[in-house]
Amino acid sequence: MKQKVNTLLFAGITVFIVFSLIKFPDDALEASIRGLNMWWEVVFPSLLPFFIMAELLLAFGVVKFLGVLFEPIMRPLFNVPGEGSFGWIMGMASGYPTGAKIAARLREDKQISRIEAERLVSFTNNSSPLFIFGAVSIGFFGDAKLGVLLATCHYVGNAIVGICMRFHGRNETKSKAGKQKTKRKRVSIVRAFREMHRTRLNDKRPLGEVVGDAVLNSIKTLVMVGGFIILFSVLIKMIFLTGVSPFIAIFFEQLLNLLSLPIEMALPFFSGLFEITIGAKLISDLTINSQLAVAIVVSFILGFNGFSIQAQVASILSKTDIRFTPYFVSRFIHGTVASILTVLLYKPLYLNKQAFEMDDIPVSQDVTQNIWIVILDFIGQIGPFLTISFLGIAAFILYRRKN
Repeated sequence: MKQKVNTLLFAGITVFIVFSLIKFPDDALEASIRGLNMWWEVVFPSLLPFFIMAELLLAFGVVKFLGVLFEPIMRPLFNVPGEGSFGWIMGMASGYPTGAKIAARLREDKQISRIEAERLVSFTNNSSPLFIFGAVSIGFFGDAKLGVLLATCHYVGNAIVGICMRFHGRNETKSKAGKQKTKRKRVSIVRAFREMHRTRLNDKRPLGEVVGDAVLNSIKTLVMVGGFIILFSVLIKMIFLTGVSPFIAIFFEQLLNLLSLPIEMALPFFSGLFEITIGAKLISDLTINSQLAVAIVVSFILGFNGFSIQAQVASILSKTDIRFTPYFVSRFIHGTVASILTVLLYKPLYLNKQAFEMDDIPVSQDVTQNIWIVILDFIGQIGPFLTISFLGIAAFILYRRKN
């Protein structure tokens, strides 16, 4: 019965999208171009270096080196091996979906178990500082101080999620607990180097093939990410054009009213559940007197990740035995925890900081000179060139290998 319901659901959604595309072809084209521009101007060039470096660091054993050193931290806190520290750090630095990509690679290499990979994915998929500060806080709201509040709540909230998810699957791993305890050894730089060297020697591929595989695997993942960005950009546009969104917004109006939040944010909140960027932009266009309410809603959609990001993660995990459900549950937990932290930290991190800085910094300071905006603009300028160049490099590598 469940499978029949799923069949009807998937078929119904697909038919809805097809008829929407036929009825609104111009709007669909505009939405797809907007998604494509976002991908090739910002997403691809900003994530590609991190993806390639992650592949190389895994191949050369550096992740194994970090795993030995960080085992005493990662195991007690999150109940994952020390190798998970690499995914946590890279996830915070580069943003979605790097954490999921690294967890999947660690699982493919059998450096972590399935349960450990599910725990790792649950708290390593973060928004990047560039997105929180550059795109959201300054680009949309023109308020750098809001970025401090959002980033703190986002990263601390994700760490709390990791601590909560350390208990995930403990019944399945209880029988191995005694064995794991006997394997724990004293932290040693020499042992870490020895493990790194052994990992590199076990990879029999020549250097050129290692680099080529790193480029190809990274580009394949990012092409998939681009497809999801375009798909969800069109889907959200179709939902608005077909008049479905006002009916759905009624539910979110009741939810926001129950939480004493402005009901005007119902539609932007609904949009943010699909795609973070669109939701945050729509919220910034509203005239809301309570900045706390704005921060709470934005914190939630940042923690929830949006269905667009979740679909990317599901696609990455589908190549492994890692289950998607624990990650999905952790997104609700992260969104809720981040919102609660926003309420608790709003006064010390935003109001008090705002009052202090207004006495010392001219209010006429141009936010366009902020370092995050400068970086974002620079990536946008060189992004299309880098995207086309690396797509050409990938095509050349595939051609050479085929012949």
